[in-house]
Amino acid sequence: MTAVIRTAREALRGRRPVAAVWWEACAVGRSVRAAWRGPGRERDLVVQSLKAAGAALLAWAVAGVWLGDPMALMAPWVALVLVQATVYSSVRQAGEQFAAICAGAVIASAAQAITDDRTGALALCLPVLMLMANWSRFGRQGIYAATTAVFVLASGTAVSAAAVGHRVGQAALGAAIGVAVNAFVLPPIHLRDVRENLAALARESGDLLHTVATGLREGEWDAQSAAGWSSDAARLGRRLDALYAARSWSRESLRLTSGQLRRLQRVPTAVPPEDEDQRWSRVTGNITALTRTLAVTVDEQRTPKAPEGPVLDLYARLLALIGDACHAEADRLLGSSAGPRREAETETTMDELHRRLQEGLREQGQGAARTAVLGTLVLQAENLWAEIVPDPDESAGQ
Repeated sequence: MTAVIRTAREALRGRRPVAAVWWEACAVGRSVRAAWRGPGRERDLVVQSLKAAGAALLAWAVAGVWLGDPMALMAPWVALVLVQATVYSSVRQAGEQFAAICAGAVIASAAQAITDDRTGALALCLPVLMLMANWSRFGRQGIYAATTAVFVLASGTAVSAAAVGHRVGQAALGAAIGVAVNAFVLPPIHLRDVRENLAALARESGDLLHTVATGLREGEWDAQSAAGWSSDAARLGRRLDALYAARSWSRESLRLTSGQLRRLQRVPTAVPPEDEDQRWSRVTGNITALTRTLAVTVDEQRTPKAPEGPVLDLYARLLALIGDACHAEADRLLGSSAGPRREAETETTMDELHRRLQEGLREQGQGAARTAVLGTLVLQAENLWAEIVPDPDESAGQ
């Protein structure tokens, strides 16, 4: 499967529109399979989407069917948008949105009373409301002031204090239903997201190191291949940003959620420490530096040249072993391990390769430029090794 993906990548390289559609379709397919397999970020998104739809239907049933309101639009609309990523954000945004809706309803009604014409009322109130939308007190909900005014004026109902109160009451009903559904029906807890993002970052780092190692070992790499490695390293940076976002969501998702509801949902009770984020940030930076160095060596306009011969093969083997260590870290984060014996064998092999590479640095056959590049590459590999492979003394002390 990996070979097929690599072949497809090479075939699509340079054809940006087709490649973008292809990779987006692959991403959607992976998300669907992940949601089907078991708990995870993808299934959480499915649950949140269904909860939002259910909250809107419930609000419509209450306002439109049970209460018999012929213009029961506001309640399901507000309920739909208030099923947010965390309970805390739902409550906070409910307050901001309710204030914006009240402002929109009142100002639209006043504009209608002044102009006695819907078009004139829209022309009078929309500029004011769009300016108010940028007010920080409304957060990101300021736009609802303007959209509420459009709904109020487009409905054609008579403008009165009772009508304004009716709209505000619908908004309050929708907000209450949306927040209640989000808080009491499988409340979103994002502790799992931190672990999964860390594991994904470790696995993707290992995949990239294996790809680079294969290219160096087979000698089939050029400027285009190096550019592809640099692009993959940039994707690691985006994955790191997703990890930071997940860490922020994990903190917020614990606010305003009760312990019983957390236990009912069976979410993880702990997340990896924040030191792990910094460690994999350094790993991502070193991989980016490594791919940049390799890209420089194949640039015809630059002096440095890549090392050749057996020493390059040794370096490729070292990168492959570090990639294996990344995959082992990903498995550990998800609850599985290769075992201490396998890890000891890998570390012994890496020690041997490192020793032989150091000997290669002392050889004069590579030339000054190639030796300098090899030294830089070895230093970057050593940095990766130090971050990914734990120190036996530190492991024993823990």
